Amino acid sequence: MTDLAYETDHLDLMSTPQDSGLHQLRPVPRISIQAFCETEAVANPIERAGEDRRMAKTHLKVHMGGVAGAVEFYRQAATPNLIILESRAEPKELLASLSQLAEVCDPTSKVVIIGHYNDVWLYRELIRSGISEYVVAPISMADIVSVIATIFVDPDAEPVGRSIAFIGAKGGVGSSTIAHNIAWSMSSLFESEVVVADLDLPFGTANINFDQDPAQGIAEAVFSPERIDEVYLDRLLAQCAERLSLLAAPSTLDRPYDFDAEAFAQIIDTAQRSAPLVVLDVPHVWTGWSRTTLARADDVVITATPELANLRNTKNLVDMLKKLRPNDAPPKLIVNQAGVPKRPEISAEDFAEPLGITPLAVIPFEPQLFGNASNNGRMLGEMDQNSPVVAQINDLAHILTGRREIRPQRKSALAGLLGRLNRKT
Repeated sequence: MTDLAYETDHLDLMSTPQDSGLHQLRPVPRISIQAFCETEAVANPIERAGEDRRMAKTHLKVHMGGVAGAVEFYRQAATPNLIILESRAEPKELLASLSQLAEVCDPTSKVVIIGHYNDVWLYRELIRSGISEYVVAPISMADIVSVIATIFVDPDAEPVGRSIAFIGAKGGVGSSTIAHNIAWSMSSLFESEVVVADLDLPFGTANINFDQDPAQGIAEAVFSPERIDEVYLDRLLAQCAERLSLLAAPSTLDRPYDFDAEAFAQIIDTAQRSAPLVVLDVPHVWTGWSRTTLARADDVVITATPELANLRNTKNLVDMLKKLRPNDAPPKLIVNQAGVPKRPEISAEDFAEPLGITPLAVIPFEPQLFGNASNNGRMLGEMDQNSPVVAQINDLAHILTGRREIRPQRKSALAGLLGRLNRKT
């Protein structure tokens, strides 16, 4: 549960928005919402809110059971972007029950409480503890839509979504395939909206991997930056799964794709205001725009195969990104295609030692699984959900969304080899 700033005049708990102001609200982004109610008088307007046109992109589910039902539910399930809870409990009892919710709630989830006590002390305590909003029942459909819009549509608020940029240490290491599969897992495992942006305009493979052939895609946005907003973005997105959308690359050579450093900045920012997770498939190039994209992403994931040239390139990327992002965590590493028959390889431990980074995963060479998925335009999880590789992809989805911690780094020794590399370059 995260904090949200509020003005002092917001302490009038009964001053909820009126229906007449709904027409001024912008559409709510692609977020997942779950409500746990105690009365039909609250459940019904929330269900009606889900049918409002401004909520058309959201995924809303209404349950009964209140706070206790939510705590029990989230012991086994990931929390959505927004949780709405109704409670008829007295103020102190309500605060005590929310401490149990905090134990099972993801830090990024926002929480709205619908209570039955018009108590300013309770409101202040809830906001101080990280609750996004407290509304006093009875409520209307317009109240619910307006509260959600206030939290997620405020133009001065931080973007809703996190951006995760994937780049390969070399071409052909499988960075795009890993990115697409992790994005698919995020959307299916956590019931969260994910947008994949294929930034490799001439040679992108996302349209093949997701079996899509959209008439429009990311090129239209890049070449018409003055048109970019949430509505225009919606027209360009291709639906790949229930909660996964694609900004496809044209994958044609009918024009040169030379861009300035800020070319993708506006569309990425717009995508982040439209979906909780934005996966950026960055090609293996070093240009002004790729440098800017990697520098500004919330997380960077480097995919490499366990070979010497990959080690050198990964080291260069890690060092440069640490300089570009001094206040961020270092980039994350995935070692892919490990165990190719008869190929001399660097062990994962030796590969990681000079980088100072523990690989998130070491994915084995599985040409049949990956080849069948690629040829059929399907994700690995759709081809064989019981595969150990799919389990690794799911683990990566948990780690990159903050639902699971990275294991501690293991020691090894390859400093001498990297020293020789540095002397040669």
